[in-house]
Amino acid sequence: MLYVAGELLPQDAYAIAIVGSRKCTDYGKHVAHDLAFGLARRGITVVSGMALGIDAEAHRGALEAGGRTIAVLGTGVDERSIYPHTHKPLAEAIAKTGAVISEFPPGTPAYPGNFPQRNRIVSGLSLGVIVVEANERRGSLITARLALEQGRDVFAVPGSIYTSTSRGVHRLIQEGAKLITGVDDILEELEMENALPRETRAQETGDEARILALIEQEPMHTDAIIEQLSLPSHVVLALITMLELNEKIQHIGNNTYGIKEN
Repeated sequence: MLYVAGELLPQDAYAIAIVGSRKCTDYGKHVAHDLAFGLARRGITVVSGMALGIDAEAHRGALEAGGRTIAVLGTGVDERSIYPHTHKPLAEAIAKTGAVISEFPPGTPAYPGNFPQRNRIVSGLSLGVIVVEANERRGSLITARLALEQGRDVFAVPGSIYTSTSRGVHRLIQEGAKLITGVDDILEELEMENALPRETRAQETGDEARILALIEQEPMHTDAIIEQLSLPSHVVLALITMLELNEKIQHIGNNTYGIKEN
């Protein structure tokens, strides 16, 4: 179950996560903000965890671009549970035009173990995960590992070799993460170079309708859906995720989906 403040929309199937260190540098803040701003202007929903540092800058960048952003919390979504408490105004702004979501019920405080657990939702909602700055033992790298397990792409922004916050991202690059220097690098890798402007993207539901038509008669395995649609697998999986969150389809086991029963 997910608790939602705000609204999840069909266009959120086209989402990219931006994560990184709470104790980030000014460089990291600028990069996170600019990447989020650029993605939001291209119609992409920005997902993050609303933590201090990189996460907060990513949300602010998307909001300033007039785009959508989703915050995944490790607490309840109610006002008294929001953490850090200084981010209550940010949570309110996100919920007005996007969504603040959590698997934890209202009233759940900031237990340390909840934050690594929520990271699988951050990556699961996204086509790919961008790590801006991270130490070698931080939650951002947990999100990157979960993204790989979920079949998502992992991107890393290079930093200074003299800062500890660059060690984690440089390790990711050494291990095969895609080095990026801008929004175009991300969209090219995801085969989304022609991403539509935000205003048009909001109306784009044709691919979801095709999935519903395919499984209307009988349940279908994800591999078969991907083959029928002739779209990149990560795009189809994201569309399926949003259809399931919006209770239009249901998982019936073994990566097979059918129409949601009323």
